[in-house]
Amino acid sequence: MAFQLRQAAIACALAASALAAAPAMAHEAGDILVKVGASYVAPKNDNGEILGNGTKLSIGENARPSFTLTYMATQNIGVELLGALPFQHDIRASGLGNIGKAKHLPPTLSLQWHFLPESTIQPYVGVGVNYTRFFDEQSGLGKLKIDDSWGIAGQIGVDVKLSDRWFLNADVRYIDIDSDVHLNGVKIGKANIDPWVYSVGVGYRF
Repeated sequence: MAFQLRQAAIACALAASALAAAPAMAHEAGDILVKVGASYVAPKNDNGEILGNGTKLSIGENARPSFTLTYMATQNIGVELLGALPFQHDIRASGLGNIGKAKHLPPTLSLQWHFLPESTIQPYVGVGVNYTRFFDEQSGLGKLKIDDSWGIAGQIGVDVKLSDRWFLNADVRYIDIDSDVHLNGVKIGKANIDPWVYSVGVGYRF
């Protein structure tokens, strides 16, 4: 899935090159941008330790449908909310194998700067705050609980105009997710997930 999403991002860039000569339809102040697509969450390689004995955590990857809503305060400034269907991650530990799984929702609110609002190809950057809610944790070792997390999020992305209303989108985010891990009510460590999130989709401007 990661390869497919990255290939889609490349396709989006190629479409941008092909459309560079097309008339640009700018996002305007007051516009609402709705984007629907898919996001791939890839946690960093080292996800922390548990049990106090050097046991390493490894959090699996996952892809799910996602969407964003963006309000354009000006031609350059947008406020975006990211949502998705619940992601599910396998949880592994060194020497123990697969010890459980958990689901999470990652709503993220970002302030964006759109560099070229009059262009067919509209790159942007964003920074904001992420709230990650974990739920439906399961483990054969006992009652597993992963605390919810607040953290910063950054992104780079591009909108590629197809018409007055429709456009393609691709972006990459880094999200700071650090959560305490509990087993049978006892804290056993901290999960440092800190994923890169790759998204592609199609958008409509209202």
